[in-house]
Amino acid sequence: MPELPEVEITRQSFADRIAGARVIGVTVGKPLRWPLGCTAEALLEKTVGQAERRGKYLWLPLETGGLLMHLGMSGSLAFGDLQSLGPLGTHDHFELATTRGHLRLTDPRRFGAVVWSADQRSGAAARLLAGLGLEPFDPAFTGAFLHAALQRRRVAVKQALLGGDIVVGAGNIYACEALFAAGINPRLRSDRLSRPRSERLATAVRDTLARALALGGSTLRDFRDAHGMAGQFQLQAAVYGRAGEPCPSCGTTIRRIVQAQRSTFFCPSCQRR
Repeated sequence: MPELPEVEITRQSFADRIAGARVIGVTVGKPLRWPLGCTAEALLEKTVGQAERRGKYLWLPLETGGLLMHLGMSGSLAFGDLQSLGPLGTHDHFELATTRGHLRLTDPRRFGAVVWSADQRSGAAARLLAGLGLEPFDPAFTGAFLHAALQRRRVAVKQALLGGDIVVGAGNIYACEALFAAGINPRLRSDRLSRPRSERLATAVRDTLARALALGGSTLRDFRDAHGMAGQFQLQAAVYGRAGEPCPSCGTTIRRIVQAQRSTFFCPSCQRR
């Protein structure tokens, strides 16, 4: 699933190129997770603003209202002319044609979404964004904030990170890597994390996501940005996907367990409860 780094990389790859364009066509294919919320014709002749990101959602402002986009489990956005994009395929379910190019959502599993709202504080956008936690690079995301939030949970710390209502963006691969960097066992109950360890974890989450952004995100199956470029973070992961291999810090064999139906990778020596 595309996580915060992949969504942000996607935004960066087309935001400046589409800003200021005028919508000249809209194609809606098979139904996605939620209905568009307006007619395709209502989007015509609107001028596109600067794309923004909130968590794993992208907001594409138009003259009136905007489109909230989510890539779902396997979706991707591509931006270019028809010569580079080619004809619409079976899994291309939404396309915004503009005077500067075509923005196309490809989603084989159709868990993604494109939803119109008057703004981010009303309608479908407000409902979908309401439960999101802090952005990891928000100055308010401190060790003290994380510690206080974790004290209110009685679940494994990795599950608390994945919930998205404390901090957004710490998806499975990044949660595993951040917990390793902070030296915290993923099975530790969140309300038992001390303040100093919460400080380390907040720093590790920010640093891990910053490194992922610098490397273009992670491509585990088919993620590509709007230029068609794959991410490289997975090639430098310390523990994720490396069960049975030696820990890069101490040499202990990395373990894999399953938590809430998600694979968790950790070093039993470096990451203590």
